[in-house]
Amino acid sequence: MFTPQDVKHILSSGLLSFPITDFDAHGDFRPDTYRNRLEWLSSYGASALFAAGGTGEFFSLTPEDYTQVVRVAVESCHGRVPILAGAGGPTRMAIHYAQEAERLGAHGILLLPHYLTEASQDGLIEHVAAVCASVKFGVVVYNRDRCQLTANSLLKLADRCPNLIGFKDGVGDIEPMVTIRRKLGDRLTYLGGLPTAEVYAAAYKALGVPVYSSAVFNFIPKTAIEFYDAVRLDDFAVQRRLIDDFFLPYLAIRNKKPGYAVSIVKAGAAISGYSAGPVRAPLTELLPEEVAQLAALIGKLGPQ
Repeated sequence: MFTPQDVKHILSSGLLSFPITDFDAHGDFRPDTYRNRLEWLSSYGASALFAAGGTGEFFSLTPEDYTQVVRVAVESCHGRVPILAGAGGPTRMAIHYAQEAERLGAHGILLLPHYLTEASQDGLIEHVAAVCASVKFGVVVYNRDRCQLTANSLLKLADRCPNLIGFKDGVGDIEPMVTIRRKLGDRLTYLGGLPTAEVYAAAYKALGVPVYSSAVFNFIPKTAIEFYDAVRLDDFAVQRRLIDDFFLPYLAIRNKKPGYAVSIVKAGAAISGYSAGPVRAPLTELLPEEVAQLAALIGKLGPQ
């Protein structure tokens, strides 16, 4: 078992895996290929695995899907790496998902934003605190969209919630990020969480946030690890080469349509021989010419 402090320590270094979720042609969860995917990815040495997260299409899973996805993740990894599950939506739904993940043997959650409505900082504090109080394992809050916490709000939460262990930033606003990092210090572990986080990795490392989530790890794990090591070692030549040769052309495809941040990862997995099936609506698939462009980019990287 991993305690919240164990998970906090593990999340402070290494590359984080956010696996896609496997669906069949009808859009139903496919546990056999999902299990194979996790076993393949875990062999590359990611520090932790986040099941049913944003890249895993948490937003389109039913509660029944969620239980199956988290159960397979926990069973597949056999305690080798911590399993954190996505949890989100309205407060009571987020509590339901958090408690279900804990029941299934996960070691923490990534608390995704609540649904739709705006909220004050006081409201966000109560939302996060209620979820933290509902479970014993570690909680990492995802700063994104409707849930953007200030440094002062996080200080209050850190005092109230001993199992709040991490802060993942998906906004990319430098001034508040610096303020949070300086005011909270080592009370939390900090994760870079912008889509295609590799592009921001060196800048975030300079802010004191050396760890990030890699979506491309789903289909080019060798290259993802190579890039992470280049950031860790300040190897700017390798960083520049991979950004120029892969990541910038990749972003040009990803940015063509909203929602492609997940769709392009599933397309990459299919190209690499580890198809996870289609995305669920409201996401859409890449067009054939875009798949061909992505395949050419992947092909230049060599065997993974």
